[in-house]
Amino acid sequence: MKYYFFFALIISVPFLGIGQSSQDKELVYQVIVAFQEDFNEGSFKNAKSYTTNDWEHLNPNGGISKGRENVLKEVREVHKSFLKNVSMKIESYDIRFITPKGAIANVVHQIDNFTTPDNKQHINERHIKTYILLKHHRKWRLIHDHNTVISM
Repeated sequence: MKYYFFFALIISVPFLGIGQSSQDKELVYQVIVAFQEDFNEGSFKNAKSYTTNDWEHLNPNGGISKGRENVLKEVREVHKSFLKNVSMKIESYDIRFITPKGAIANVVHQIDNFTTPDNKQHINERHIKTYILLKHHRKWRLIHDHNTVISM
């Protein structure tokens, strides 16, 4: 019996560090909330605290910005114009850990009504946003986000 217990312990040890804690899940969720708060405020003034330098952003129109400064330039411009005073709220989310230091979150956001510069009205839209996060020095940071309008 001792041998079976010892064998089971030896086999399980390598897997002990692989699972993510509920604390990691909460920390990833906090990054999502921080992004949402910055979106709602519009200036993304806290982005440096939760994004990587090489953050990439794919907007709903298929455009891509690479690098934190380029992403911030894009999102700040649209939040000074047609997304001014537009906010979003989390409707649902799912967080999956793909490695001990990598996570993907799919988040459905309900977004306020707005009109784009081409006069297209966006009413009662829901967006699904995929966030990719990396853990660096015990802190989760957003490296990539992709925003898509839910068409259903």
